[in-house]
Amino acid sequence: MTRSLSVACLQAAFGPDMKANLDKVEALICEAAAQGAQVILPPELFQGIYFPTRQDPKWFETAYGVGDHPCVRALQTLAKRLGVVIPISFFEKDGPRYYNSVAIADADGEILGVYRKSHIPDGPGYQEKYYFRPGDTGFKAWKTKYGVIGAGICWDQWYPEAARAMVLEGAEVLLYPSAIGSELYDESLDTHARWQRVMQGHAVANAVPVVAANRIGLEDNDGVKQKYYGHSFIADHTGEITAELGEETEGVIVAQFDLDALAAYRADWGFFRDRRTDLYGKAIL
Repeated sequence: MTRSLSVACLQAAFGPDMKANLDKVEALICEAAAQGAQVILPPELFQGIYFPTRQDPKWFETAYGVGDHPCVRALQTLAKRLGVVIPISFFEKDGPRYYNSVAIADADGEILGVYRKSHIPDGPGYQEKYYFRPGDTGFKAWKTKYGVIGAGICWDQWYPEAARAMVLEGAEVLLYPSAIGSELYDESLDTHARWQRVMQGHAVANAVPVVAANRIGLEDNDGVKQKYYGHSFIADHTGEITAELGEETEGVIVAQFDLDALAAYRADWGFFRDRRTDLYGKAIL
C-alpha cells in the first residue's frame, strides 16, 4: 500500500489578543483539514505579536510550561478532534529557563515531545537572545500517525546542518514555523526570495519536501514597527515550489506527497550513501 502524506501551512496576521489569534488559527486548521491535510503547520509564536522586536521583561509573563500553555492545550484537543498532526509553536517556560519551542501534537492529541529552537538570532528587530536560551533538545524526527516529520524554528531554517540532522534521524518532510519580514536597519531590504531559496536548497540536498509558515501584517510593539512578508510555501523534494501564499494573503495551502516514491528517489540519488563524514570534522567545528 502506497504511503502518502498531505501537508499544509497557515498564514495570517496576528495581534496582541491571544484568544483572537487562537480562534483564527483554529479556523484555518479546520479549513486545511477539510482540504485533506494530515500535518498542519501554524506560524512561529502565533499567540501574539512577534515580541522580540524589542526587549521588555513583561513578555516573560506570556511563557508557560508545555502542559499549561493555553494554545498548546487547545490545539492538542483540536488535533485529536480532527485527527491531524499539529506542530505547535509556543513560548516555553521550564523553571527559570525560557525557550522558543514547538510541541508536536499527534493525530490522537498526544504531545510526542518538544523541540527547542537551536539557533537564536540577535539583531535589529529580532532580539531573541534576550528572551530565549539556545535549545538543548537537539534536532529530532517525530514518528507521527501519518509519517516522520522534522521541525525547526525560523532562524534554524538558514542552517543546512539542521536540515541534514533531521533527515538523518529519519524525517520525511521538514517543517519550519517562522516570523520574518522587514529589517529595521534597512526598510528597503526584502529577504523573502533568499529565505525561500535556502529552504529549497534543503529540499534538494536532502530529497524531502519542505514546508514554511510565516505571518503577515504590520505589528507595533510599543513603537517598534515591523512588517512581516508572508510568502509561506511548500516545496517538493526537488526544491520546486508547489504551493505559495502571497505577501498579504491569509489562508492555507496544501500539498500531497507519495512517501514511498520519495524514499526511492532519495536512495537513487545517493546523497546519503556518498556522504564523507570522515572528512567533515573541521567543517563543522
